[in-house]
Amino acid sequence: MTHRFRSLIAASALLPAFVLTACGEAPPAEPEPLSEAALAAVSEDAGAPKDQLARQVDDLFTMEGIGETRAVLILADGKIAAERYSEGYDADTKFISWSMAKTVTGVLIGMLVADGLLSVGEPAPVPMWQRSGDPRADITLNHLLQMRAGLRHTEAGDPPYESSEVRMLFLDGRDDMAKWAKEQPLEAEPGERFEYSSNSTVILADIAARALTDSDDPEARRLAVTDYLEERLFSPLGMTSIVPEFDASGTLIGGSLMHATTRDWAKFGEFMRANGRAPGGEQLVPRRWIEAMIDPSPTAPQYGYQTWLNRPLGQDSKEVGHPLFPGRAPASLFALIGHMGQYVLVSPEQRVTMVRLGHSTSDERPGMLQQAADVIALYPQR
Repeated sequence: MTHRFRSLIAASALLPAFVLTACGEAPPAEPEPLSEAALAAVSEDAGAPKDQLARQVDDLFTMEGIGETRAVLILADGKIAAERYSEGYDADTKFISWSMAKTVTGVLIGMLVADGLLSVGEPAPVPMWQRSGDPRADITLNHLLQMRAGLRHTEAGDPPYESSEVRMLFLDGRDDMAKWAKEQPLEAEPGERFEYSSNSTVILADIAARALTDSDDPEARRLAVTDYLEERLFSPLGMTSIVPEFDASGTLIGGSLMHATTRDWAKFGEFMRANGRAPGGEQLVPRRWIEAMIDPSPTAPQYGYQTWLNRPLGQDSKEVGHPLFPGRAPASLFALIGHMGQYVLVSPEQRVTMVRLGHSTSDERPGMLQQAADVIALYPQR
């Protein structure tokens, strides 16, 4: 055997290591040890591998580029699997809902429908729309619930103070928000297209108040809605922390302003997962109403009644990005979603409810959502 041949054999034996080194590849780095806070956040009966869950939850608090996570709570089969807060927040902190409140308003309407005080398919009971020749007379409660009323409600404006939401909440509409929202003209045929609208939800809240009292006195309207929600929904669910806000006319700001602890937001998610039942077994709203809330709209498969769905966007959708993560979780997953990254994610097939509260910009939310999807993915479908 020649010297050259022996050299070739020796070189070939070393080839794999050489190639790895040349390509700059290295064995995967060992993950950083989990902190005590990360491990302590996960319960012994988590319903998922404890270390994996602790790490995925920890990433929500520590990853760069996904915003500030202030609270995470995961319920598996109705039991706390993980709960963690960032510095300055705890289990007693009341977090603002932003648009998560819309789903609560949707349930309020459902209870009134079940009581025979409202009807989904009939024209919405808004007196100013019933005048002769007013095309808004064709708007139904169903249209308002599915965000397809056709009213000129532009949720986001440029500049921001031109948006319908900002004008209603903080500028010329703030003292009587429902009146301002109802006065807007049509820009599309009722039922024709989806347009997300906090104004539409405030109209629903006004309709609820008028179904409960004939009085125009702001305090009487506020009390009628507060007492109804407390007796029929919040008290049976044990949501003792929730504080709904009202405008100067006594209308529930049902599209954006409710405050509650993380655990109370989780209780509401579990109520939805249980198809409208309270923990004690009482049916607070008919099961068929919850089914309607999570049934895709004909003009927006990602939306039901005041509730977001984990369904792909429709072919004609003008939405930029998806507010959830279709393909990474069951299509049956649905959510309450609020401004700047407030989420109650409910996956009936996985028997999981997850709350994530914090502050994430529009650029940060996609990454944060994928991390939340990683948490959900630890739970099997059943």
